[in-house]
Formats: sequence, structure tokens, C-alpha cells
Amino acid sequence: MNASGRRAVGVRSSIVDPLPRFSGWAGRLIPGCTIHVPLKEKTQTQMGNRPMRIVSLLPGATEIIWALGLEDHLVGVSHECDFPPEVVARLPRLTRSTLPEGLTDPAAIDAAVREKARRGEPLYIVDEEQLAALEPDLILTQALCEVCAVPMGQAARASGRLRRPPRIIAVNTYRLEDLFESLQEIADAAGVPERAARRIREWRSRLARVEAAVAGAPRPRVLLLEWLDPPFCCGHWVPEMVEIAGGTEVLGRPGEPSRRVRWEEVLEAEPEVIGLIPCGYPLSEAVAARHLLERLPFWEWIPAVQRGKVYAMEASAYFSRPGPRTIDGIELLAALLHPDRFHTPLVEQAAQRLSHPTLS
Repeated sequence: MNASGRRAVGVRSSIVDPLPRFSGWAGRLIPGCTIHVPLKEKTQTQMGNRPMRIVSLLPGATEIIWALGLEDHLVGVSHECDFPPEVVARLPRLTRSTLPEGLTDPAAIDAAVREKARRGEPLYIVDEEQLAALEPDLILTQALCEVCAVPMGQAARASGRLRRPPRIIAVNTYRLEDLFESLQEIADAAGVPERAARRIREWRSRLARVEAAVAGAPRPRVLLLEWLDPPFCCGHWVPEMVEIAGGTEVLGRPGEPSRRVRWEEVLEAEPEVIGLIPCGYPLSEAVAARHLLERLPFWEWIPAVQRGKVYAMEASAYFSRPGPRTIDGIELLAALLHPDRFHTPLVEQAAQRLSHPTLS
């Protein structure tokens, strides 16, 4: 999690069209990595006699727009949208966080989020005047999690000022299959359904290659931690990522929210591999958070620590937001869990080993 909140959660993607009025892919492009080349054929996406105008209030949705080759239709994004940098750099930011600036301590961030929730205060502010001026035809947001990004209700209220109500698509991912469905829904809404079909075929092919590579190998016990103080195990689509990559997630459950766990649960689960993926953190910040674990009195008793298999990973790009780079995250996990069977250059770029074997 960053100072703007934890991870995206939700239900299957939903479309509201029309909206009633309210009162009131390979991460950073790395040589040798699988490159996600946006689909660049000429777009026929029109709204009447003008090109469709799209606003994305969700980082993963912004990446999906890019993967579909629709980035020229983006007219505004959220303050958290950071990829692709050459796309988002030119666009106005339509949201901001209401949390105090400069929060870096995980416990302090968690406490601030909980206090906002207790008071019923929003974690995000939408610039309604700027949104209205952009006159979007399509707004991409998410429905249930008020912590991870602008929730659908807030986006809907903000769009109530628009002269012509836009279509709103709520991009919500419980399971990996929901990611594919969201991709198709966005492509359908933009009038380019065939582009989603090609992307989905490409992604499924890559996942099949991973599954074939790790088939028959011993499946290590894996624990991915989405927050460290207090500790949260992974949830929703991330346990599936572990499963496809050839591991067994010991605390997280597919399709279920991440949840707060006790450190005693971590010890009792006996993970053989631990991955630090604090929601919204880049690799450098995940590495810096290692001291929160190393201070635990029983840390060195955990099998993953004894085997030297504790890793920090680039959470923001490959785990925290469901989108095109989720597939890269699965390949990264496979390379860490089964280095003799699968490799990706992301191992050198998006992960760092934090412990060395203590047992001979």
C-alpha cells in the first residue's frame, strides 16, 4: 500500500449505461523481456462525429487502455496512474489523496486510513470541475474498495455535472478470469472487441507456457505479504498467480480479500518462500521495509528465512494492480520459485533476495 491506500478489490466488472443524474506489458521495458506492444491500428472509436474521450481513475485500467492501443483517446487519469509514463505524463490528473503528505511508515498509513474510514471521510477527491470540462464519454473506475482508488459511487456523483452522462465501467478483479472479462468489456465499449480477443489469446498462451514449465515440479509453500505493519496476507487474484507459477499460497485464498494476519500465523504456516509485495510499493521501498520483519524475535525460525528465500518484489507494477503486467508478475514468480525451469529478465530487475541460507 502507498499513502493513497491498499489494493484494489471488488466484484466482476459492471457497466452502468447511461448514468442517471445525481443530486448533490513487461513492466518498465527491459531488454530481453516480453514486450507488450500496444495495438496500433487506426482506431474507429467514435462518439457521434468526434473520437471517444476516455477518463481512467484506476491505474490498472489505464494500462489496459494502453494495451488495447487506445491511449490516444485518454483525456484524463488519476494521480496514481504512472504507466506507461510517456502516456500519462501528458494527461491532467483528476484526483488527489486526502491523506497527509509525507506518510511513509506503514503503521502510520494504516492508522490514517482506518481513521478516515471511522469518520466516514473519503480517501480521494475528484476534481469535478476539470472532469466536467473534459466531457468524457467513458469513465473507468472500480466499485467496492474505497481505499485503493476512487470508488464508483464517487465517480458517478462527480460525473453528474456532465452535460451528457458518460458510460461508466467498474473494473473490479476478484479472480484472474475477471481481468480477461474487464479487458473485453472495455474493448467492447470502445468499439474494438477484436483487440481484446487477441490480447486474451496472447496472455493465455503465456500462462500456458508457465504452467507447462513448472508441471510436475515440487510446489513450495509460499507466503506473499501485501502489507507488513500490520501484516496482511495476499488475496483476490494473487493466490492464483502463485498457483499458476508453481507454488502453494499458505494463507491467502483465491477470490477472497487480503486479510490481517498474526505473525504467529506466519510462523505456524511454515512458508518455504516469502515474497514482500506491500501494496503500491516499488521495489526500493519494499526492500527498505525489510527491517519490519527482521526485528521479529522468531524471524530466523521460519523455513523461508533459513533457506534464503525471502524476496522483495516490485509490487506496484506486477501485483497490486490487475492489468497487463499481472502476466509478467506470474512469470516473475515462476522464475523465483522454479529457476531451473523458467526464467525472465524481470528476476534481475523487479526482485531482490533479502536473506541468505542459514542452514547447510
